[in-house]
Amino acid sequence: MDTSDSSKCYFGQCAKCSKEVYGGGKACRAMGQIFHQSCFTCCVCSKNLQGKPFYTVTGSIYCEEDFYFSGVHPSPEMCYSCDQLITDMVLQALGKSYHPACFRCAVCRQSLQDLPFTVGTDNKVYCIKDYHKVQAPCCATCNKPILPTEGCTESIRVVSFNKNYHAECFGCDVDFV
Repeated sequence: MDTSDSSKCYFGQCAKCSKEVYGGGKACRAMGQIFHQSCFTCCVCSKNLQGKPFYTVTGSIYCEEDFYFSGVHPSPEMCYSCDQLITDMVLQALGKSYHPACFRCAVCRQSLQDLPFTVGTDNKVYCIKDYHKVQAPCCATCNKPILPTEGCTESIRVVSFNKNYHAECFGCDVDFV
């Protein structure tokens, strides 16, 4: 081995092909091992992985796409809202998977991550405020929705003969003589 030429600097044996690796511009290091740049590739599609995300399973190296879609990854989660692959945190709600940012109120579109939410009779997800607006029963007297008062999360209503009333709207309709 001639060590006088710096381009012939010996780095070790390639973890993939087991041949010697010479020259800094032709080597890369990953997972504590040395590879020829041309050998550091996905085992499915042969895409070069230097400087790109990659995954290893039982010693095989995969590009991100093949890891998720070749059957190696247990089960890729697809976001119910945007239909895109979820590669980081999964938010599970109503038996479906979401990106946290995609889990939103059906009315105001505000992200519901870390916020209280509820599901309407229409199976849509709502923030509490919009749920009351959309799903609130209307008062039989004034025809306005029965909503919680400012600062409250629950509404007060009177139900009589299958009709809903604001407490202040409920009164006797019968005139006594």
